[in-house]
Amino acid sequence: MAKGMGGMGMGGMNMNNLMKQAQKMQKQMADMQVELESKSYDISSGGGAVKITINGKKEIKDIFISPDVVDPDDVEMLQDLVLTAVNEAIRQVEEAAASNMSKLTGGMGLPGGMF
Repeated sequence: MAKGMGGMGMGGMNMNNLMKQAQKMQKQMADMQVELESKSYDISSGGGAVKITINGKKEIKDIFISPDVVDPDDVEMLQDLVLTAVNEAIRQVEEAAASNMSKLTGGMGLPGGMF
């Protein structure tokens, strides 16, 4: 039995430190999530012909389509521009989230998707 540590030994102190670090990281992650969700991203395609505004929750907040690209004989082009802009908007939000997470967990060697 370990002496001088109330029976906890050195392992108990390490476990307490680990729990404190985990709680601190959990709070940082929650703060980071709030920050990410409050951000807004503006993405465009077709040289600005289609513009998308998306928030950190991956909710499309606004779509602008230039009247110049509205051609009833070429709806497919407009669909492609919108699709490209939406996919890029989602990619940028996911990239920002991953970047923030790597700053928080940097060097810890945690598997992707753990948090």
